[in-house]
Amino acid sequence: MARQINTVVAADKTAALALTPVSRETEARLGSLCRPAARMAGENQSCAPSTLPTLWTRHIADSLQLLALAPAAKVWIDLGSGGGFPGVVLACALAETPGAMVHLVERNARKAAFLREALRVTGASGMVHLAEIGDTGDRITGPVDCVTARAVAPLSQLTGFCGAAGEKGCKALFLKGQDVEAELTEATKYWKMAPHLHPSRTGGGGWIVELDQIERRDQSAKVDGHRA
Repeated sequence: MARQINTVVAADKTAALALTPVSRETEARLGSLCRPAARMAGENQSCAPSTLPTLWTRHIADSLQLLALAPAAKVWIDLGSGGGFPGVVLACALAETPGAMVHLVERNARKAAFLREALRVTGASGMVHLAEIGDTGDRITGPVDCVTARAVAPLSQLTGFCGAAGEKGCKALFLKGQDVEAELTEATKYWKMAPHLHPSRTGGGGWIVELDQIERRDQSAKVDGHRA
């Protein structure tokens, strides 16, 4: 059984790296990430035990594909990092890039501890912030090139969290599922934006929502009981 699982994992890794090629150094770091990710499985919805045989395609390649949409980005913020996707994966890929940093924002202390361990074992360029994602602007100073999130909150909320950064020219890349159109319809009630939708390279009906300019429609508008 173990041999069969290893064969499946090896094939999945090959398929993932064909979709999103990386250097040997990055591949090694990502391999190191798989061990703590396996221990974390089952503790958060972004990486359940049933997905481990396809960890490389469903989680690692899914995260790596963001780099092609923001090739010059060095400073990233990953909102609600949870199991490390996409934040830790991006940090692994950017580890050799001078000036690169991925800020991982996570409100759950146990998950934040996992993220710190993942950064340690991979030697990735990241920093963990134990905080609510709505407090990101108060904790992270300096220029930010890209904000991202995966399986965290509806677009209407995510856009509000990164609105200030977006208004300063920061790109947003949000990994979303098949209900992306409904989420965009809701988000545009509160924000003026021109979204670009990119189908996920890993399939499964997933999408990447790219936002380059975000402008608040109404200063008094609220999203789910909170100011946008």
